[in-house]
Amino acid sequence: MSERAHYATLITAPQLAALQQSAPQSVVVIDCSFDLADPAAGREAYHAKHIRGAFYMHLDNELSGPKTGTNGRHPLPDADALVARLQALGVNDDSQVVAYDRQGSMYAARLWWLLRWVGHADVAVLDGGLQAWEAGHYPVENVVPEEPQLVAAPGNLTRKPSLAPLVTVDIVQKYLGQPGKPIIDARAPDRYRGENETLDPVGGHIPGARNRFFRDNLRADGTFKPAEQLRAEFAGVLAGAKPEDAMLQCGSGVTACHNALAMEIAGLTGAALYAGSWSEWCTDPSRPVATGPNP
Repeated sequence: MSERAHYATLITAPQLAALQQSAPQSVVVIDCSFDLADPAAGREAYHAKHIRGAFYMHLDNELSGPKTGTNGRHPLPDADALVARLQALGVNDDSQVVAYDRQGSMYAARLWWLLRWVGHADVAVLDGGLQAWEAGHYPVENVVPEEPQLVAAPGNLTRKPSLAPLVTVDIVQKYLGQPGKPIIDARAPDRYRGENETLDPVGGHIPGARNRFFRDNLRADGTFKPAEQLRAEFAGVLAGAKPEDAMLQCGSGVTACHNALAMEIAGLTGAALYAGSWSEWCTDPSRPVATGPNP
């Protein structure tokens, strides 16, 4: 019997269905659906319908940590607390974790990044999300599965050396304006330009940041563009800089993970997340703000 496949960026609906059939004990599926405007909506959608056997993780409560007022809207969770929660859902060191949502993978990519941050390589985003799963006529249910910690021993996931580089606000400030250390902003172009800002108290972007809207990583059906196309598009954003020198940000460190995933798919590895992102940057009036289109 051959060893099961391992997925570290994307997994398709047929691939996930086959894995659930051939090695059901090896895969843990997690629904990350969320709505920034209605934090209860994602869990409600999960309760109404989800991939059979999937658990749910909440962006605010489980995929983020406590807010201080100056560390952004979605600060990183405590790494050990995250590992403990994943253990409770049955995640082992040899588990294939699959994250999905209903919002173009914008929240699933956050869980993908977080698992890499605690050193777990076998984590993938379901390409196309729940929509792709349903389009393939694979089973959904509204029964919430019992967590393994409640019916059996929890998973044995351990924290290992991080696979996901991270930079702080101090590092971003240190390299501000240096083309070899590009800042890539994943927000919608209007928010990047400082227009129509509804989530943060200040509009605009970090000076010198280049805008790469995370939804530009997707095709019309919500699946990711091919690796070659993503590579060519990000090469334009990097403008000659090395991918491992890039610093990825957005509003609160969530959709920046989507760009991180897209770059990994493209083979442009090593870009670092600025987790605090714009929502941290703009809390200090001494930090410079720019408005207008891409430089």
